[in-house]
Amino acid sequence: MLKILRALFLLINVLVILALLTIHFIIKDNSFYEPLLFYIFPLPIIIAIILFFTMIIGKKFRKYNLFLAGILLLSWLGRSFNIHFSDDISETDLEIVFWNASRDNGFEEAFVENNGIPDILVLVEPKIIDFKRLKQKYVDYYIYRTKGDIYLFSKTPVIIEKEVTSKRNSTVVNFKSRDIDFYAVDAQGSPDLPREGEMQFINSQIDKKNNTIILGDFNLPYESVLFKEIKNNFNHALTEKGNGFRETWFWNIPLLSIDHIWVSKDLKIIKTEKTGTFKSDHSMLKTYIRQ
Repeated sequence: MLKILRALFLLINVLVILALLTIHFIIKDNSFYEPLLFYIFPLPIIIAIILFFTMIIGKKFRKYNLFLAGILLLSWLGRSFNIHFSDDISETDLEIVFWNASRDNGFEEAFVENNGIPDILVLVEPKIIDFKRLKQKYVDYYIYRTKGDIYLFSKTPVIIEKEVTSKRNSTVVNFKSRDIDFYAVDAQGSPDLPREGEMQFINSQIDKKNNTIILGDFNLPYESVLFKEIKNNFNHALTEKGNGFRETWFWNIPLLSIDHIWVSKDLKIIKTEKTGTFKSDHSMLKTYIRQ
């Protein structure tokens, strides 16, 4: 009976691992139903599942699971952990910050986490903001409330060029500041929502490819095939000039990189930082840009 159970556990182990690896590396989010599994089982979770099976499949086959877990760990570290030397930041470089405030934070909490007021700050999902008090306190700055819980704070004037929300509540705000076009994005993250349609909507709104920065919560990991169009025209700020893990979610545990700053290839990324905080389940992103 014990041998039968071990054989059953071994079979389950092989089938589950094959299924998870196939979804993660081959299918990804190409189809309608599998994307949810692709998002639920990022590589760190798959590694943890393999290690769990290691404890119940028996000593004879344990080494194979451990070897596979080691290979996957190296793969994850190789693609997610970045080390870059940054250029010196000058006074003319533009400091840009994005943060999903998780409904518990506002501009002032963002300033604290950022250790200062940046040139451009974009917040999504902030707590209710007292605009009158905020504008009285920061009279020398520019504060905007746009569609879809996207809020802007700027040291220089901002021109809002368009605000568009999809039928499923993904929002794109195109604004201009310092002669740079910005696209602030807050994509719908409902588990039962196919991401492909929302990403098609977002791509359709990004009609500028030069002197342009895209930033927001896409609810899509960097590895998603749905980023193909953006990757063709923009550099990923954390990947290009960041240090540490690329993942921005969940509660400082590097599971998924769903918050992004994308920079058009004609702009120079000087430095990018990710700030982990327990004030939100999302890390804060900051990048310095030179025109």
